[in-house]
Amino acid sequence: MAPVPASILRALSLPDASKASLSTANLGSGFTSTGVIRATVPTADGAGEKERRYFVKTSADGQAAEEMFRGEYESLNAIADSVPGFCPRALAWGPLEAQDSKGKSKGFFLATEFLELGAAVGQVALYACARGSRDGQAAVRFPVATFCGDTKQPNRWRDSWAEFYAQERLLTVLETSEKRNGKDAGLREMVERTVGSVVPALLGDGHLGMIGRGRGRDHAGGGAWGSVEWECGPGRIVGSGRKEDEGVARWYVWGFGSAFFEAYHRIVPKTEPVEEYEDRVRLYELYHHLNHHAIFGAGYRSGAVSIMQKLLKKYGDS
Repeated sequence: MAPVPASILRALSLPDASKASLSTANLGSGFTSTGVIRATVPTADGAGEKERRYFVKTSADGQAAEEMFRGEYESLNAIADSVPGFCPRALAWGPLEAQDSKGKSKGFFLATEFLELGAAVGQVALYACARGSRDGQAAVRFPVATFCGDTKQPNRWRDSWAEFYAQERLLTVLETSEKRNGKDAGLREMVERTVGSVVPALLGDGHLGMIGRGRGRDHAGGGAWGSVEWECGPGRIVGSGRKEDEGVARWYVWGFGSAFFEAYHRIVPKTEPVEEYEDRVRLYELYHHLNHHAIFGAGYRSGAVSIMQKLLKKYGDS
């Protein structure tokens, strides 16, 4: 057990440092350090005390950490407001005490409720971008940047979900990969062809399953990183992008075979058009192959290329 940083104690209104401890055993990832705070707090009636747990993430990555935790704070609470109890509510985020030579914080933290996931593994993640309004027209965005791993997702205004997924996901992660790994003309050519033909064919009007039917509805889909990092858009979530859930599940959740997904679909039917369902799942899975390529390098290129080859053969421009 370690002491809880003073900035986190203040943010959580825990006045007695001696009654709070931080455990980081067997926790963390390549991008953040994670831990569990156990604190003794007064009961609601003030007559006694009880233990309360908090989940906390920290990073010393300066501005990148600041942006990451701000995005996660906003997106967690947007989901929690829309679907109470579905994910932990973010309680606080901010700078840690340590500063660099210019007086800027080097480290930042995010503190959330602590939830026991239990049997909730079937709902892998919810990844939502709210429909908003730009100059009176329906549009897609999220008000702050979010991250998948350490890949920044700008979430800028786009006029449709197809345009958002093409520009803010596939092309953005390709640009990130090129900055980190160098130019790859072959990969760029395939991604641009996928954006130009496959994305509108599978995610255009009439091809979005439960989501995107008509104007003014919210978009929902699926995305996770490791233990589960959530992103969403503000406002009411009216339908879950179940195919996106499965695209993420197939990529991130190891050990689940066909029996798992057959049971899942007995509860959560495949979305319409059903004949395009598997291809929509592959298209969403593509982002995570490209993101792993951006983060970890060439070893993940083949998986992305394989998906694009299959989709381009069926929906491509040639």
